Amino acid sequence: MLKKMWKLSLVVGVGCFFLSSCFPKIVAYKTDETFISPTGVPDYKSLDYWAAHPDKWDPSDSIQKKLAPLHSKKEVGVFFLYPTSLTDGDIESGAPMNARIDDPYLNKKTDYTSILYQASVFNQQCDVYAPRYRQAHISMYYNKDTELVKKAFDLAYADVKKAFFEFLDMIHGRPFIIGSHSQGTTHATRLVAELLDSDTLRERMITAYLIGMPVPKNSFKNIKVCTDTARTGCFVSWRTFQDGYLNPYISWTDSSIAVVNPILWGTDTSRSIRKQHMGAILYNYQKLYKHTHEAQVRGNALYISKPRFPGSFLVRMENYHAGDYNLFYVNIRDDISRRIRAYMKGRN
Repeated sequence: MLKKMWKLSLVVGVGCFFLSSCFPKIVAYKTDETFISPTGVPDYKSLDYWAAHPDKWDPSDSIQKKLAPLHSKKEVGVFFLYPTSLTDGDIESGAPMNARIDDPYLNKKTDYTSILYQASVFNQQCDVYAPRYRQAHISMYYNKDTELVKKAFDLAYADVKKAFFEFLDMIHGRPFIIGSHSQGTTHATRLVAELLDSDTLRERMITAYLIGMPVPKNSFKNIKVCTDTARTGCFVSWRTFQDGYLNPYISWTDSSIAVVNPILWGTDTSRSIRKQHMGAILYNYQKLYKHTHEAQVRGNALYISKPRFPGSFLVRMENYHAGDYNLFYVNIRDDISRRIRAYMKGRN
């Protein structure tokens, strides 16, 4: 059942309004088209293998012009795992089971979508680290060859795990946040379970934003769902759909999946009002849209009213998977700041 729910969560189809393979030219950015990995295996001591890293400029450093300036001194690192960008073709017709680490098209696609619209949400108070990894092809979520699927995801996870240890060395004992979306959340959930849940290292984890996949509430023994915005050492998760949308793999009564309302930051069924929505960033990164929708937890998913923005009458979809972050961009940014303050206050 959970595997089928993952498949549902991966249905995107939202075009350029929320998060797409389009490359908006908001800032001058030149990807290194000549980057070639000598072995095809990532070496995370090299900046080439990071989509985002504080020692280079990348799209995660972008800041929307109406938002507060970045902090000059950042006390927190975020380890961010991006979603699937390996979506072309299928395995049967010769598409690769896992991405090449130095594929210039995929890397640029990732940088101008997830790294820009998702990873940048953390940049006000965090140094952003996002490793390139040999992601599994999107079809691995519904391929029936379980051995092949395991092999593909294990390879991707091996890269993620290797990068995380390098990340820990780079942040020199500072507290950290885990951020992820979609396939990134598949790997981040495993990472938290294996390396943080039963280790003293979890004391340095402020929050884990495990977004875009159905993450069971009991995924971890010691790390619980965040039930308010002042809590730390916990995780948040949601998947976004339009009011009234129902599918065999979404339930309005299932309470086993973690769902946090990213406007109210609670887990109950209270419904936010539009004025509590602080801002979404859609296709044009430099345009901020406030008060566009309401949000409510219902069963194992998050439901929102149809977003209102110029041209929204043209949008015809009910699954907002691709907008899980940027539909709530400013609310998430605000939540990150509050949790960091709460964590730092608790340490003093």
